[in-house]
Amino acid sequence: MTALLETLIENREMVQPNHSNNLETAHGGNVMLWMDEIGAMSAMRFSGETCVTARVDRMNFERPIQVGDVAFISAYVFESGRTSIKTRLRTYREDLRTGEREKTTESVFTFVAVDDDGKPTLVPDLTIESERGEQLHQEALEYDTGDR
Repeated sequence: MTALLETLIENREMVQPNHSNNLETAHGGNVMLWMDEIGAMSAMRFSGETCVTARVDRMNFERPIQVGDVAFISAYVFESGRTSIKTRLRTYREDLRTGEREKTTESVFTFVAVDDDGKPTLVPDLTIESERGEQLHQEALEYDTGDR
């Protein structure tokens, strides 16, 4: 079994001109790519297997990330099935000078663990071993069911 907090992955991407649209903000496709990569890392940390994207739920783009800003991406596993893994993802615009963050994007990605032949394989049970883990779990469930 893997604890929820062990699946927490955070990463940053500096938004460069080649990541932007004609408004000089991060192109939504790039933000989605970054989220997919970090989400897959979280799912792989959880399962110990290669994971592939199976579903993306409600990709909410709340505000833009300007060229020159940093996209801070956070992902963690909050639910698992036999072979599937639900990961909550949030992206923030971060000012590296001040540490100020503002949420820009949120979603739930479902990954499937696969073996060396690309066939779905079983994943462990998720455990929640701390108050912080329980808080993150509840927040993810509320977001996933639309009770925001």
